[in-house]
Amino acid sequence: MYRLKKNDTNRASGTCIAEGCSWRIHASWDSSSQSFRIKKMNHAHSCGGESWKSAHPSKNWLVNIIKERLQDSPHHKPKEIANSILRDFGIELNYTQVWRGIEDAREQLQGSYKEAYNQLPAFCEKMVEANPGSFVKLCTDEDKRFERLFVSFHASMCGFQRGCRPLLFLDTTSLKSKYHEILLTATALDGNDGVFPIAFAVVNSENEDNWHWFLDQLRSAMSSSRSITFVADREKGIKKLVFEVFQNANFGYSIYHLIENFKKNLKGPFHGDGRGSLPSSFVAAANAVRLDGFRMSLEQIKRVSLKAHDWVMEIEPEHWVSAVFKGEHYNHIAENVAESYTNWIEEVRELPIIQKVEALRCKLMELINSRQAESSKWTTKLTPSKEKKLQEETPKAQGLKVLFSSDTLFEVHDDSINVVDVDKLDCTCLGWKATGLPCCHAIAVFNCTGRNLHDYCSGYFKADSFRLTYSESINTASAISKSSSNEKTASDSLHVLPPCTLRPPSQHKVRTKTQGTSRRPVSCTSCKGMGHNKSTCKENL
Repeated sequence: MYRLKKNDTNRASGTCIAEGCSWRIHASWDSSSQSFRIKKMNHAHSCGGESWKSAHPSKNWLVNIIKERLQDSPHHKPKEIANSILRDFGIELNYTQVWRGIEDAREQLQGSYKEAYNQLPAFCEKMVEANPGSFVKLCTDEDKRFERLFVSFHASMCGFQRGCRPLLFLDTTSLKSKYHEILLTATALDGNDGVFPIAFAVVNSENEDNWHWFLDQLRSAMSSSRSITFVADREKGIKKLVFEVFQNANFGYSIYHLIENFKKNLKGPFHGDGRGSLPSSFVAAANAVRLDGFRMSLEQIKRVSLKAHDWVMEIEPEHWVSAVFKGEHYNHIAENVAESYTNWIEEVRELPIIQKVEALRCKLMELINSRQAESSKWTTKLTPSKEKKLQEETPKAQGLKVLFSSDTLFEVHDDSINVVDVDKLDCTCLGWKATGLPCCHAIAVFNCTGRNLHDYCSGYFKADSFRLTYSESINTASAISKSSSNEKTASDSLHVLPPCTLRPPSQHKVRTKTQGTSRRPVSCTSCKGMGHNKSTCKENL
């Protein structure tokens, strides 16, 4: 604490309230910045913190100081706050003191973490009331501790059924909470290849039971039985669970995660072009539409690194190589689909669980509203990204020779002969089938026959399908207030406790004796006796 010796419109100076303490500060008014600037300051206190102890015998002062810092920057770390308190007040605090102060300050600013769990049943009711047709399920264990919460809004599921390809990416991200919950997510792609969240679940830990439960809820929330292609990290090991819950599903390994794991497992020696060429060869192998193209990419990998080639050969190609994959095409998505959730959670990581779920709902609502407004201005028949790809393919059709075999079958000659089947939307180059957009050979046929190019594009890429995807809105749930109503609901009798927090493993190494091992007997080199050594020998030699 300090005492101001001078405090007027132009100057301010102060000293520590403890007699004889060396702490000093002098500041003066700076007209250019319209603020006081510190001119001189002695940071060190020589009073040993006696001024703070005498003025603040309780922790309230510390909590109030931390609250001020958290209001300015919510993501302050304990070490940063401890350093700022030492700098500003000359008081040195340990990590535990600051951490406890942060927890108390955040509870005063944002509400109780524990009470937020108890409010979950009422909050879930409010979400469903505001969004009829949504699927929300909360589960606790026998001790009433939180286990799982599943949320799928009607607007998301309806948009998926109306306008999205039958393709879902499964992933996880940490909620970065004191209770270490995990967010499980199911995300689709809209017709513009933008991420479209379908469902999410907060679970107490990531394990096989929680993944199976999440997939069960996902199946219950879906109204149709169309075959869906699921994509997930191979390391998660959830392929078996997907086939147990969705019998007619297809399963692919996430290209993003495969590439990341591939890079981690790259070990020398490297030959030829070296290590830098391996990721692009791996992507080429995944996107190959013919087996000979896949084998060619494998050979390129093998020439650079035999170990990298062996690693690739361990992965079942039917779950990641376009040439043999049976489900919906997805290999063009090589970025992290779950990154949006990670960024959203990063903004609200310190908030209690209800505010985290509400923040996710707000982000989904904003995403739907912004894409509704964006797509209302489009004048093209396809979404912008697909229209661009089609325009890039069109010039390649110039100069190709087209021969008529029938009204629906055509031969197109370039460096080779390709057969285009207009009825089946197929070409022997396999490009049409892989992308859902006509290849240059099909475009050459349409140019000769006067057909409308856009009529032969996948319906999922039409601008109208995109608008159907975002045709429903997510509504705001009314605020939960105990004093706002005296009406009793079913959720009032439910009490939910936070999940058990797992302590992180200790950083200290503890030596333990191994059972069943015998110690080497000690012998004396002087008297040749057993059970002692030369330094403790009592024989008078």
